[in-house]
Amino acid sequence: MAISVVMPALEMAQETGKLLAWRKKEGERVTKGEPLLEIETDKAVVEVEAPGDGILAGITADVGAVVPVGQTIAWLVAPGEKPPAMAVTAAPAARASSSPERASAAAAVQATEQRVGAAPQISPKARRLAKELGVDISKIRGTGPDGTITSEDVQSFAERKAAAAPAGMESLGQVARLMAERTTQSWTSVPHFFLVRDVDCGELLAAQKKLSAEPQKSQGAAPTITDLLIALLARILAKHPRMNSSWTGEGILSNPDINVSVAMAVKDGVVGAVIRKANTLQLGGISVQRRELTERARAGRLRPADITGGTFTLSNLGMYKVDAFSAIITPPQAAILAVGSVSDRVVPVDGKPGIRPMMTMTLSSDHRVVDGARAAEFLSDLANAIREPEKVL
Repeated sequence: MAISVVMPALEMAQETGKLLAWRKKEGERVTKGEPLLEIETDKAVVEVEAPGDGILAGITADVGAVVPVGQTIAWLVAPGEKPPAMAVTAAPAARASSSPERASAAAAVQATEQRVGAAPQISPKARRLAKELGVDISKIRGTGPDGTITSEDVQSFAERKAAAAPAGMESLGQVARLMAERTTQSWTSVPHFFLVRDVDCGELLAAQKKLSAEPQKSQGAAPTITDLLIALLARILAKHPRMNSSWTGEGILSNPDINVSVAMAVKDGVVGAVIRKANTLQLGGISVQRRELTERARAGRLRPADITGGTFTLSNLGMYKVDAFSAIITPPQAAILAVGSVSDRVVPVDGKPGIRPMMTMTLSSDHRVVDGARAAEFLSDLANAIREPEKVL
């Protein structure tokens, strides 16, 4: 029986995905779980795995096509089997060109007038994006069902507007634009509050050095400070389930798993790569996963499962010699921990001035989910774990 290949939904607000590449050609045999195509979402470029075994057939989406979530774009069939009847092929998104055909296609999306007296139909996500980008929706003609304006329409219009901008103005890529939208939405709608704590990292550094010299305990990968922080953070979150909860709009949802999202820099922005059930993993397993995620993020080859389902975020800028910073929460998560560099500072030691390796942690919390006392208790327990990591790991 034929298996449909559909444009996946990787997040709640996603409406479309852009097809960047087919990893297999039509007529080639495909094995379940192997990379089949690459798509670009609001967050990153991800690889989509084959949903089953079969021969790739009936491809209806060309490279560059912007496809609605859930639409079938190909089939996996048995030898000799024909794919079911398909809809019209999804065409590539219009690109800037001097050709009359492409100019005409772009103009169709860029139509500047709506019906007199009729308000344009627009999706909630597209409306938020239009507000963030300063786009006048009355100047956009929607390409969605019944002429509805989609987020892709808004983005395309904004791109053309940016292309005509004065010299020196930077045009943002999709990831950067969506980062701008989401951070603005979070900052203006989530009631943030911040707690700051300095912690002695002497024992943390000693543990890292010791584990790096014992490859059998770290699965052959020397752990970084980030790896140790992920492990400690996940175990402390298990003792503070409210910090691992989510705001749903109607109440507080307790997440059953502790999935630590690690902020990683990519071209044009930042993505949150997720280490699932981190509290159940040994340090070596965390280190291996974090390295694999980092490599895929840098290569633009993140998979859907790599960037979804995070319940708490860790953002570490210590490697950039940042002393301290405050981070913006990623909804619907309740908190994000920002950590700076470990540096020698003069601090009281047994009542006398001493030099110790110190690190500043800043916890950003959603006041709808946690109050100051809960957040302070969590941060205190985390600081204690960092001071004595071997008691926790």
